[in-house]
Amino acid sequence: MSAVLQTAPTPRSYPAARSVAVAHGDGIGPEIMDAVLHVLAEAGAPLRLLPVTLGERAYRAGERAGIAPAAWEVIAEHGVLLKAPLTTPQGGGYKSVNVTLRKTLGLFANVRPCVAYAPHVVSAHPGMDVVIVRENEEDTYGGIEHRQTDEVVQCLKLVSRPGCERIVRHAFDYALRNGRRKVTCMTKDNIMKLTDGLFRRVFEEVAADYPQIQSEHRIIDIGAARLATRPRDFDVVVTLNLYGDILSDIAAELAGSIGMAASANIGLHGAMFEAVHGSAPDIAGRDVANPSGLLQAAVMLLVHLGLPEEAARIHNAWLCTLEDGVHTADIAGHGTRRQVGTRAFAQAVAQRLGRRPQQLPAVAYARADAPAPTAAAAATAPVPAARKTCHGLDVFLHWDAPGRDPEALAARLQPLAGEAFRLAVITNRGVKVWPQGRPETFRTDHWRCRFLHRDGDASPQALAALLARIADAGLDWIKNEQLYAFDGQPGFSAAQGE
Repeated sequence: MSAVLQTAPTPRSYPAARSVAVAHGDGIGPEIMDAVLHVLAEAGAPLRLLPVTLGERAYRAGERAGIAPAAWEVIAEHGVLLKAPLTTPQGGGYKSVNVTLRKTLGLFANVRPCVAYAPHVVSAHPGMDVVIVRENEEDTYGGIEHRQTDEVVQCLKLVSRPGCERIVRHAFDYALRNGRRKVTCMTKDNIMKLTDGLFRRVFEEVAADYPQIQSEHRIIDIGAARLATRPRDFDVVVTLNLYGDILSDIAAELAGSIGMAASANIGLHGAMFEAVHGSAPDIAGRDVANPSGLLQAAVMLLVHLGLPEEAARIHNAWLCTLEDGVHTADIAGHGTRRQVGTRAFAQAVAQRLGRRPQQLPAVAYARADAPAPTAAAAATAPVPAARKTCHGLDVFLHWDAPGRDPEALAARLQPLAGEAFRLAVITNRGVKVWPQGRPETFRTDHWRCRFLHRDGDASPQALAALLARIADAGLDWIKNEQLYAFDGQPGFSAAQGE
């Protein structure tokens, strides 16, 4: 357990003052941040705290991303942020501060330890000790969405080879530096063969560089089920952004409480530390929130800044508090001797500084001397330029003729293919409806029409002419995707039944 929070420093030089930007957050954020800062002060952590405005106050000031310009300057200059939970207003037009910070600052690795503290905190799986390493910048969290027809919207899933390599290498580096035995990759590459398939291929390539670490791959659905029932089978799990977000919350709850879970967001030029849970406005101001998640994030921050002694003092005092049965309401159970609020819990931790737990394993952090994981992750292998040829075009149509008959649509499209192309297939929501579709298939007003070039190398001019013919015929094409091959290998998924 002592190693799970050892997130090593990113490759930058920190001033002796160890300046840290601090965002008090929304909802319960100010309460738990005050509690954490009290413990840090009592522990003598040599930090210079720089308050920044993020979240609701920034939104109300007209900042659509929820970040005041002055906050950007402080965070960029000092490179370290301790952040309480933030609230994103409901409705369109508002961006998540968390996502904006992670992507803008290049915080590509999200490290979330999930540890059980049984018997002092009730856990579905006593002894659980799993670290989720989540890719933090790509996948569907790019937030690139479009409404394309009256009935259909889309979300783009973007996955890059350098992004995959950085996070996978970070996971293996983390495992190596922290005495972990195995790294498990989870994807859905049996369905998403290109995006998730790329992640798995890169994982297997990188795993070969770490023969001393076991590696395995699991499909995300059965992998998540096994994590929920047999967490002892896992050690470090690396996965894509969306899966990692879901898995880490599940794992935190299995361990005991999401209120105790922390995460580090690590990049080449900075880091952000936060509790995993949200702002919980329904209990804000009631002095009942558990500050443990943010406190553990602060421990990770201290290790990151090269302050292992202070980190260990706080972590051990926190473990002693749990052992002594001083608990907040969310973790109160048969081992609770005294149920306390937010402020009293922080005071209890501060009072135990200098003590070591007697039943839970005490922690000890070492000052990191080796190169940081992110330094190795930065050296991603260059991707050689491939010979790219265009095999054709997927044209997406907004078409809502009476009956939505694909035979009728095909009859209009086939003459438009011209001599250079042929209409190969029409799908609706990814299901083939022409040729030889089934009448039972439900159809929306959104159609993908695949035109293949007869010579397998369509020019931009030929593609533009095809689109022009479709438009001139009065058909509403709303999007198109070129069908490229790279060194002869198709870079596009096969349409069902093609």
